[in-house]
Amino acid sequence: MTAPLKERIGVLLVKKKLITEKQLKEALQIQKDKPEKIGEILVSLGHISKAELLEVLSEQLNIPAIRLGGYKIQPEAIKRVPRKIAEHYCLIPVAQFANTITVAMSDPLNVTAIDDVRQTAGAEVRPMLAMDTDIKEAIHTYYDENVAQALKETMQGMTLEDTLQVEEAGSGADSQGSTQELLQLTEEEPVVKLTNSILAEGIKRRSSDIFVEPEEKTLRVRFRVDGLLQEGIVTAHGMHAGVVSRIKVMSNLDIAEHRVAQDGRFKIKIRDKEVDFRVSVLPTYFGEKVVLRILDKNQATLDIEKLGFEPSPLAALKKYSEHPHGMIAVCGPTGAGKTTTLYSVLKFIDRPEKNIVTVEDPVEYQMEGINQVAIRPEVNLTFAAALRSILRQDPDIIMVGEIRDSETADIAIKAALTGHLVLSTLHATTAVGAVTRLLNMGIEPFLITSSILLAGSQRLVRKVCVKCKETYEPPKELLLQLGITEQHLQSKKPLFCRGKGCETCGKKGYSGRAVLLEAMTLTPAMKALILKSAQEYEMKRLAIAEGMMTLRENGISKILQGTTTPEEVLRVTVRDGELAG
Repeated sequence: MTAPLKERIGVLLVKKKLITEKQLKEALQIQKDKPEKIGEILVSLGHISKAELLEVLSEQLNIPAIRLGGYKIQPEAIKRVPRKIAEHYCLIPVAQFANTITVAMSDPLNVTAIDDVRQTAGAEVRPMLAMDTDIKEAIHTYYDENVAQALKETMQGMTLEDTLQVEEAGSGADSQGSTQELLQLTEEEPVVKLTNSILAEGIKRRSSDIFVEPEEKTLRVRFRVDGLLQEGIVTAHGMHAGVVSRIKVMSNLDIAEHRVAQDGRFKIKIRDKEVDFRVSVLPTYFGEKVVLRILDKNQATLDIEKLGFEPSPLAALKKYSEHPHGMIAVCGPTGAGKTTTLYSVLKFIDRPEKNIVTVEDPVEYQMEGINQVAIRPEVNLTFAAALRSILRQDPDIIMVGEIRDSETADIAIKAALTGHLVLSTLHATTAVGAVTRLLNMGIEPFLITSSILLAGSQRLVRKVCVKCKETYEPPKELLLQLGITEQHLQSKKPLFCRGKGCETCGKKGYSGRAVLLEAMTLTPAMKALILKSAQEYEMKRLAIAEGMMTLRENGISKILQGTTTPEEVLRVTVRDGELAG
């Protein structure tokens, strides 16, 4: 409210004999040093009650007042307005009826706030007057309660004792005992419930990662769902230390160390379902940031036929995975599903007569019948050292979690040349980029042409929600932007799909993800180019001419099938001409 209005309210309170002139002057004097509303100051001084102030304000503004302390706010109304808007404008939705939402506001004359709420909630706004302090208290209570209620539904019937089992591979009995003691010490604390709620919400949303991020005054939790971040709980910064310590205890990390990064893992059991969490703790300016990677075996699809590959790259992947020796390298950014693809290949080729060994950092999914080694740099068990030892164990198939350096690349390439099938991941943007990356690591071109069977690059795109899918005819400009030609359409009328947004997909229009994979095989012509140290765009141009289905081509196929949307394909791929020269 504006300053003149505050003064008029003060004068009105004097006229109504609710306060004296002296009390008003006292409040005005305090206001010079403490920029608060005059009414709030008078209440804090005890010169007037909240009820009396609300009554006068309501009369002055001709807007009904509401005392939030004695009012039960509808959870449905809370869901209509994000917490950030509520805190920014000091308001809180209290009820909804038909297409109208009732909002308690400290400043019901703020047209901007009303417009923002109207647009966000998609409903008409009926403003009511409430005290600042009451609104802030209600925001803290009801928004936290709203999240907690949603999580309570997820965790219904669960208790800490029978659902949360903390395990750490390789930890001894003493370590387990001390961890259990720490868990018991904090069992009754609110931080335990909050931490468990965060984990449960991550599982409920089918998220791949949970971000626990400290800010100056708040603790922010976000969830990565289908590759994109979603907002979660925002609570007081005071909860940060407890939540981080709780996660450290569960991961068997040093709770007293706050200066260096730490990595760990733990396992929880929810309703007979085991879920692994990989933990990374990183010191930041406002405290330690924690990222938890969720490794849910029940959600993991390791069937190569069900990952959503296009027929052409899938056939190439299956064909070369049956070779007795050579290397298959899969590229892509972090979170593109490279490791899941390699696991699915291992599952496809696993036989009782095969000796399969993996070396990973860390082991993401435990696979029955496969020997898996987790690297431990602190005891010098690096990728290179582990590979040397593995080669003495007479393996048939080796999976290297990631080739990061020239030493590991050299050993892996030579293993592929000496009768082993090697599967690995590389950080490169395209399939051709895998060759360039190995060349940059110092691998000789003749070794690459002799060992690489297939180089692939993959991305993940969100799938259109099947519950709210609808079709539409795309504009010609979009077809041109995607590079869709008559050859793609085969003289058919183009119809694309999109999700309208429903309860199943959380109003996003997407649910789940599909794989785009470009698979480049080393034909005699491609080997000749590599041996001549040709440019990357020349190799890509040849690969396309020889029939390689690029990432963009994969995406176009997915769009025409109705699996994904143009926006998703444009988000994760570039036009082939941009890289092919």
